[in-house]
Amino acid sequence: MAPVVRPLEEVSGVAPGDIHARVAELDQPVVFRGLVADWPLVAAARESMEQAAGYLQRFDTGKPVTAFIGQPGEQGRIFYNEDLSDTNFTAGRVGFAEVLEQLSRHADNPQPPTIYVGSSAIDLCLPGLSAENSLPQGSNRASVRIWLGNRTRVAAHYDALENVACVCAGRRRFTLFPPDQLANLYVGPMELTPAGQQISLVDFEQPDLERYPRFAEALEHARAATLEAGDAVFIPAMWWHHVEGLESFNILINHWWREVPEYMGAPNDALLHAILNIRGLPPAQRRAWKGLFDHYVFNADDDTVAHIPEASRGVLGQLDENAARRLRSLLRNQLNR
Repeated sequence: MAPVVRPLEEVSGVAPGDIHARVAELDQPVVFRGLVADWPLVAAARESMEQAAGYLQRFDTGKPVTAFIGQPGEQGRIFYNEDLSDTNFTAGRVGFAEVLEQLSRHADNPQPPTIYVGSSAIDLCLPGLSAENSLPQGSNRASVRIWLGNRTRVAAHYDALENVACVCAGRRRFTLFPPDQLANLYVGPMELTPAGQQISLVDFEQPDLERYPRFAEALEHARAATLEAGDAVFIPAMWWHHVEGLESFNILINHWWREVPEYMGAPNDALLHAILNIRGLPPAQRRAWKGLFDHYVFNADDDTVAHIPEASRGVLGQLDENAARRLRSLLRNQLNR
């Protein structure tokens, strides 16, 4: 049985057009009840699974999507095999109509196979759907994606993007942890992941506190909510989130965006570079490099380079698109030596 944790903060009555202004003020997750209750897909799903499937098929051009199929005995858990040498599902490119047909076929099956399609760009797989079923674009253009499946459990993971996730069919339970709980979540490998992001190895349904004792501390900081069709949740970047589909037919549409200029790179690239070049240094040198990172990155302000003439600051100065291009070129040259 899943642990009982504190509820997420909830608000109601927010209009879709106001959502970006509301979340811009937040650094904590919040549930927005009824935010997308008026979407046509939500209305169709409230009628029946068949109505929702028929509505989606209006936009289906036959372009394949990546589907994860797992064995019935996995109880919907998207995870690894026993020794973490592979995943516990097979992934394949199939038509959207086939996914819907499989979900319908197993709707009343008490032990169905896991059927899961995640992070598929709507404008590619279902062009036109977002015109009627997405939030207004804010100042930072969002990537709009669809997720659907039956009863599934996606292990806790983080995303480097801001996220408003909207439940369109079924129910989903979200359990969230702040970024500082990383060490208590027992995160798995970087290279081999079920869906591209590192995940917690703890089974939230039956947490083994003998094997993962610090998870008890993580639970003290966890927050959770069950969302119905029409509800949405704001998940700030870097917050860990465990997501469960609670019905035989679940659909979610999410909106990912970055509140930084497009010329900025992916922070995870810097992490990998640091693992390659810094982690193996002697302790005294690691401490020295930590000081450099604190000075030039994490604690940087106007005083950091105030003593250097502006024209001579180079990469220490204000970044813009041209400076970012020069910096990437410098990095490529260094890596290719």
